[in-house]
Amino acid sequence: MRLIGVILALLAFVAQPAVAASSPALLGVEQQITGLMANKSADVGIYALDLTNGESISYRGDVAFPMASTVKVAVAALYLAQVDHGRRSLDDTIRGVSARALIDRMMIHSDNRATDILIADLGGPRKIDGWLREQGVTGLRVDRTIAQLLADKRDLWDRRDSSTPHAMVELLRRIYKAELIRPESRNYLLDVMARCQTGKNRMKALLPGVPVEHKTGTLNGYTSDVGFITMPDGRRIAVAMFARGGADRPRTIAEAARAIYDGFKATFSWPFKPAYSQ
Repeated sequence: MRLIGVILALLAFVAQPAVAASSPALLGVEQQITGLMANKSADVGIYALDLTNGESISYRGDVAFPMASTVKVAVAALYLAQVDHGRRSLDDTIRGVSARALIDRMMIHSDNRATDILIADLGGPRKIDGWLREQGVTGLRVDRTIAQLLADKRDLWDRRDSSTPHAMVELLRRIYKAELIRPESRNYLLDVMARCQTGKNRMKALLPGVPVEHKTGTLNGYTSDVGFITMPDGRRIAVAMFARGGADRPRTIAEAARAIYDGFKATFSWPFKPAYSQ
């Protein structure tokens, strides 16, 4: 089965153009990403979207990769959606711990036990997957708890608990635009993601002083980082970067994040909208 997965991944790699930019203004980013990946051994997927003007770049953005702990963004979103509808509260106690504390542990420290407590409280992986589909979020799937995922035989081409970079960015976009959760919950989640303590050698490594809200994912042979990068003019760029196999994956993600920041920064134009424009 793993061989079949590898073959399908290779066919996807051949069939899909490596880099696609939505506008001529982003051709510089396209060239940088192409040159960067030409010297990397990892299998990488990237998608980046300007949440103000809709411009985007994609490097194998429609190829499925494991989500690993980046799935925790979806777990937090569903819990907060239920808070918004009065079904739950951040002050609810679950197994002796407040939901707020569990979300902090899950998103800031990537605590797997806290994640599985929240998943169980929400009704299990199928409930999260079903909610995403009900909301029209496609291209990603939630099949297992974190404990189940880690206990299973590792297969980095397994379609379970996977997402394309494009699909992950679409989830981030809908969170940011307050389509899945209300503005108050969106702001709370972004604040928590801004305090993420994992993966300091990834998206944030080459962006000192740049505001970043993110969530990392890690497995043997796999590294990822997803979230938001804020431009000097206040625009936010939603980014998903997945890398499996090969060597020096964190550095690859860090260099790609820097190229994305520089490239989108060069597209600055007046007028621009406030950071939380709808």
